[in-house]
Amino acid sequence: MARTDEKVRYALEGKQSSGYTRETAAEGVEQALKLLEGRWKLTILFHLFGGRVLRFSDLERAIPAVSQKMLIQQLRQMEQAGIVRRIVHHQVPPKVEYALTDWGQALCPALDALLTWAGQRKPPGAANAAGNDSDGR
Repeated sequence: MARTDEKVRYALEGKQSSGYTRETAAEGVEQALKLLEGRWKLTILFHLFGGRVLRFSDLERAIPAVSQKMLIQQLRQMEQAGIVRRIVHHQVPPKVEYALTDWGQALCPALDALLTWAGQRKPPGAANAAGNDSDGR
């Protein structure tokens, strides 16, 4: 079986210059995924991309399937991680808005690439009809 770097024609020197080994890269990806784990976090992020500032009620309306408790929980976790910024306006009635931090906004290209990658997947029946294995090989 060919090595991955041979399949995609990456030079080993280029991969090693980043300072990552397989182990450290796997650890880094695992840590990143832990920051984003949760059923609604990615959906929340997509609603906040592009510098949008949304009130809590706007997010509730934008994601009708999420419970209020879960939305609060997911937003707090992302706030603690430094992905989301919570803006409290001291007024009556209280007004709370959410926006992405610069670091959170930096996720946009990575998630856009993930979305593009997922869009390239052929429907399960299409691979079998072409005579390929079900896993696309």
